Parts: sequence; structure tokens; C-alpha cells
Amino acid sequence: MSIRHFSIDKVPAWYQHTDRQIFLADVLDESNSEALGVWFGRFGAGESNDWIVTYDEMIVVLKGRFTVRGQDNTETAAAGEVIFLTKGTKVTYQAHEATELVGSTYPHWQVAQRQSEHAAMLDDFHSA
Repeated sequence: MSIRHFSIDKVPAWYQHTDRQIFLADVLDESNSEALGVWFGRFGAGESNDWIVTYDEMIVVLKGRFTVRGQDNTETAAAGEVIFLTKGTKVTYQAHEATELVGSTYPHWQVAQRQSEHAAMLDDFHSA
């Protein structure tokens, strides 16, 4: 299929980060795209997590306000705004209020993470 439609309300499965109110759902991954990843996210108010980005990533805030703190700068985006991260960036993601996101990565984030020295970070996610 050359055209696909995805909705945050109709994802195949959510994955939770430890016991936090942080949920991710892949909709475009290595099973249905050779190079690009697309995911939806839901963060509860005040939730945050540290991460090392092993891919290029674009995050679009759908609802709420979301901050990404890096070593050199901090960016906060509101609904309708985008934050871009480059491969190799060490960050802290944080939601100021209940937040919904859509993100895109190149290559797919789980593939890149699995192939990196930071693969163990994926162990923090489990089926919700």
C-alpha cells in the first residue's frame, strides 16, 4: 500500500515506560517501512524520562506542552509545534501537563537503539 492513515486512537499496541505514565505506540516500524519510523506518545502531567537518541527524531506536540532538555539547550513546544533532535543527543523528555505527541525517526528508533551501545534502555518498556 502506498498511502496509509494512522490515528492515535487506533494503534495496535501501547508500550509503557517502567511504571510511569509514559506510553509509546509504533505505527510505522521495520515491519512496514524500510527506513522511517512513526510513533504516538502519551505522557502524564509532570512525567519525564532520560534517553540517548540514536537516530534523527522529529516530535510534534498534538496536545499539551513538552520540553526536551539537552546538554547544550532546552526547547519547549506547545500543540502544533515541532522539536527536532539529531542522532547522538542525550536528552530528558518532560511533559508539563497531559501531553500527546507524534514522532518520526530516521531510521526507525527501535532498530537504531537495538544496534547501539544503549540497547538496554529499551528494557524499560513493556506492553501496557
